[in-house]
Amino acid sequence: MEIVPMPYFDAEFEKLIERIYPPKVCIDNNTCQDCTLVKVDSKNRQGILLEMVQVLTDLDLVISKSHICSDGFWFMDVFHVTDQLGNKITDERLILYIQEVMCASRRAKDVETRFEGEVRPLHVSTKHTAFEITGTDRPGLLSEISAVLNELECHVAAAVAWTHNTRVACIIYVEDKCKGGPITDLNTAAQVQAQLENVVEAHHREGERRSVRLASPAASQTHTERRLHQLMSADRDYEECCTSTSGGTQVTIDHCKERGYAVVNVRSRDRPKLLFDTVCALTDMQYVVFHASVSSEGSIANQEYYIRHMSGCTLDSESETRVRRRVAQCLTAAIERRVSHGLRLDICMRNRLGLLSDVTRAFRENGLSVSRAEIGTRYEKAIGSFYVTDSSGQDVNLETVEMVRKEIGGPVLVVGKSLGRTSETSTSSTSRSESSDVEDRPRFSLGTLLWSQLERLSGNFRPIKS
Repeated sequence: MEIVPMPYFDAEFEKLIERIYPPKVCIDNNTCQDCTLVKVDSKNRQGILLEMVQVLTDLDLVISKSHICSDGFWFMDVFHVTDQLGNKITDERLILYIQEVMCASRRAKDVETRFEGEVRPLHVSTKHTAFEITGTDRPGLLSEISAVLNELECHVAAAVAWTHNTRVACIIYVEDKCKGGPITDLNTAAQVQAQLENVVEAHHREGERRSVRLASPAASQTHTERRLHQLMSADRDYEECCTSTSGGTQVTIDHCKERGYAVVNVRSRDRPKLLFDTVCALTDMQYVVFHASVSSEGSIANQEYYIRHMSGCTLDSESETRVRRRVAQCLTAAIERRVSHGLRLDICMRNRLGLLSDVTRAFRENGLSVSRAEIGTRYEKAIGSFYVTDSSGQDVNLETVEMVRKEIGGPVLVVGKSLGRTSETSTSSTSRSESSDVEDRPRFSLGTLLWSQLERLSGNFRPIKS
């Protein structure tokens, strides 16, 4: 095993450097004709790349290319971005927002405070109680979970669920029906947790992995989608991933002896938030990205990372075969978790107690299985997207969708190429995709909710030199 010395970081010295040399963000609309360049110049620290990608991803901006360099004590990155329609970023409110958020010290805490109660489920809020659930996926599981919460008079404020390799991870944010806000009574919280455990344990064989827990303090500061990655990785959903051509994803790892790096090359189908998901996996595995280049060719995305573990260890091809395999599996899983199969159904209706229970029950009673879900509240509205298949994993017909709509009693927008109807062009965090196998971008997203608040908050922005 080759170990390369890593630079020593002193916490107080880092804070001093941040005060002396604060991050600089330049928004350049002149250099390129077809995109905006977002240039970031900052003192380097662990996790900064993920923070920058997260800002752009949450705003639903499309990153077509990226060049990253953080070899030493300084971080420099250039993102080529456009909006959803392929246009440059010219809205001054959005430009100021990007600069302010990227320049803010301890950015995640600042964003949570500013948008608390307005944007969910970006972070776990103190206004909600969050339950994290992992286990074996089965048809009707989300319906059973939401039905139990409804019976216990817990109002679901937001929920996100992913499925991958027969596993499921779900984060549900609930409010107390009578008092509002989080469930403060420990006995009540324990009762809710016990009932959810009963639902998850049903149909599980003895010894199968499953978990129901309240969000920990550390998780409460974590971006929701990053937390889903962490839950599924801890549940070892990556174990079934082939490291060579799983789902069209190819991951190869070489060794750069001259500089003491492992060189990771990822080739996959382009899709929404691809860069965010890949960087999440590397960051959570404690790997530092020293150099990187990301680009796309039509519907294919190419990513190259020069990495080293925080301990200084490199993935030498001879001595670290097992570790290399796991890194490749984890990257493959991170890429494939968000690739949802099935027909997307979007809903937007008046929020009420038990709405999620009613919607998912309608799916279950009509033989539909949810492969991925995201629902949140905005003012008095509940807005969500559900990816559904029939019980055998096949496409859903329009007659079934119409029956679901009647039972729900509200509008259901069908978005899916499998039925020959597509309402939007698929876009990606690295490029807009031309592949028919890549999912369309949901109408409901965290970026949409952030956009809705920019005009109201723009008066609070301060001029920033970039």
